[in-house]
Amino acid sequence: MAHQTNPPGYPLPVNPGSNQGTVAQGFVTPAQDQVPQVQNIPPRRILPIIFIPGIMGSNLRMSAARQRALGADNNIAWRPDNLGATAPQYNDSPAERQRRLDPAETEVDQYDPEGNPTGDPKETSDQRNDDVKYSVGYNGFGRLDGPLLQHDLPGTTNARTREQKARARGWGEVYFGSYSDILSLCECHLNGAFSGGTPSVYLKKHIIGVEPSAWQAHARPALKALDEKTLRETVKGCWFPVHAMGYNWLKGNSESGIAIAKRIDALIARYREQGFTCEKVILVSHSMGGLVARAVIHPEMGKLADKVLGIVHGVMPAIGAGAAYKRVRCGFEGSGIGPRILGNTGVNVTPVLGNAQGGLELLPSQAYGNHWLQVQQNGTMLKSLPLKGDPYEEIYKVRGKWFGLLREEWINPAGADGPGFDMSCALLDRAKSFHNAIVSTYHDQSYAHYGADPKRTAWRNVVWSMHKRAKPQNVDTLAIAADDAQGEMQLIDPAQAVPKNKAPLEFEVEMLEAADPGDQTVPVHSADAQLNSGKFKGIFRQSGYEHQASYSDDAVIASTIYSLVRIASTMTWPK
Repeated sequence: MAHQTNPPGYPLPVNPGSNQGTVAQGFVTPAQDQVPQVQNIPPRRILPIIFIPGIMGSNLRMSAARQRALGADNNIAWRPDNLGATAPQYNDSPAERQRRLDPAETEVDQYDPEGNPTGDPKETSDQRNDDVKYSVGYNGFGRLDGPLLQHDLPGTTNARTREQKARARGWGEVYFGSYSDILSLCECHLNGAFSGGTPSVYLKKHIIGVEPSAWQAHARPALKALDEKTLRETVKGCWFPVHAMGYNWLKGNSESGIAIAKRIDALIARYREQGFTCEKVILVSHSMGGLVARAVIHPEMGKLADKVLGIVHGVMPAIGAGAAYKRVRCGFEGSGIGPRILGNTGVNVTPVLGNAQGGLELLPSQAYGNHWLQVQQNGTMLKSLPLKGDPYEEIYKVRGKWFGLLREEWINPAGADGPGFDMSCALLDRAKSFHNAIVSTYHDQSYAHYGADPKRTAWRNVVWSMHKRAKPQNVDTLAIAADDAQGEMQLIDPAQAVPKNKAPLEFEVEMLEAADPGDQTVPVHSADAQLNSGKFKGIFRQSGYEHQASYSDDAVIASTIYSLVRIASTMTWPK
C-alpha cells in the first residue's frame, strides 16, 4: 500500500476488525483545544496472496480412530517443524509409516483455537503452532490501520496477537521452517511498500529499477525493470494479506485443487462481509503446489479461473520428475527431516507414496517423453523406456519386471484392507487422467522460477547401470535375487542354464546418481515445459539453490515479489 504523510491533528482510533475506518470514535476536548480530530479511512481494496506449498509442505493430522489405533499421544501425522513429534518417527517401521500417512485417515492440520483439534488435551492449538511467528513488521511503521499482522490494541474485544492472526491465515498449516521467509517478506514489502511517499529500502535497492536479468530471467518473453510509478500505482489503496492454504498431499491434486478453490471462495466472501472490495486472489506455489494451483483454475476441477488474477509457480515439476521413480524404488536421498521420516529406502517409501495418488502424480507424465528410464552397460544402452509414450503402462503398472515402479511385497506391510498392486494401479490410472487434463492448463498471467543449475543435478533420466562383466541374454527377463532398496540389486537370468549344485549367476546393477541440470529434485527438462508452453509472462531459470529451500533464496524472493507486482498491476477495480 502507498502511504502518505498523515495530516496534523489527533488521529482517531480505527477498528480494523469491524468498521474498518467507516466509523470513528471522537473525543470531547476543552474549547481552547483547536487541534482537529482526524479520521483516517484505510483502503477498502484487498487482493489476497495465497501460498500453496509443495508435497510434504502441508502439515497433516490423523483421525481420532487412527491415533487410538497407534496409541499416539497426539494426532500429528506429519509436521516437520515439530522435532519433538517427528524425531521418534525416524525409526518407524514401513507398516507404521503406512498407517500414520494413510490418505483416508489424515487431513490438513488447521489452526483452530476453539475446537483445539490436537488430539492431546494438554496441548492447545496455539501451542501446536508455536513456531509460527511474524516479526518482520512493515518497513518501520509502528502501526497501520488495516487487516494486517499486528497485535490488537489493549481493550479490544477478543484481542489477538499478530502470531495468532498469522496462524488464522494458515501459516501454521505449512512447513513454516521452509516457507517463513517468503510468507513474511511478501507480507512486509507489499503492505509496507511506501512510507511518506518514499519506497521502502528493500524495494528501492532490490526491486525498483533492477533488470530482471539480475534474477536470471529468460530472454523469452522479454521482461522490463519495474519502475517506481508502476509499483506506486499498483499498491496504492490496496492491502495484500498473505495467506497459506495447505492440502492433503497424499490425495490427488485434483481433489486438493477443488478443496482450495472452495476455501478461496470462502475467504473472498469473508473479506466482503468485513466491508472490503475483494474480487480476486493471486496464487504463489511451490513444487507440487503448482499442480494444485493449475487444478484450482481448471474448468472441470476448481473452476476458479475468474477469481484468480494470476499465478507465480516456483520449482514446479510441470510434467513430472524422474526423482519420483527413484524415491519409490530407492528411498529419499539426503539427511534432512523429510528423508529421515519418509525413509531412505524403497521399503519405507513405497508403503506411503505407492498408496498416495498425490505422490504418484509427481511421476513423469506422457508429456515427459520417451527413453528416460534406461539400462546401460559401459555406456552402451541396453534398454530404454517408455518406447510408446506411455510410462504408466510401460513402467509403472508392469508386473514382475525388475525395472517396474512397484515392488509388490513393499506396498502393504500393514496388511490393511484395500492397498495392494491393483489399488496402486487404479491410483496410477487416476494420475494419468489428471496429468492429461492439466497438460496445457496455465493461467494467462503466469510467472515461473525454477532451478536450471548444472551443479544441482536432478534425475531427468533414471539410469540402471549393469556391471561390465554381466552378459545377460535378455534384459527384460532378468529377475531380482537381492535388492538393498537403495539402488543396488543382484539379478539372475532364468533363461541361462545352471549346472547342478551351482548357484545361478548373478548380475550386479545399480542406479546412477542424478546427472542433469535442475535443483536436485526437478530437472530443468520438466520445468522448461512452462517456457516451452509459450503461455508465461515471465520465466526465471535460476541457479544456486536446492529444491525445498528455494523460497529462502534472495533471487527467488526478489523475482517472486516482482512477479506479484506485475500480476497485481493488471487488476481492474470497480469504480
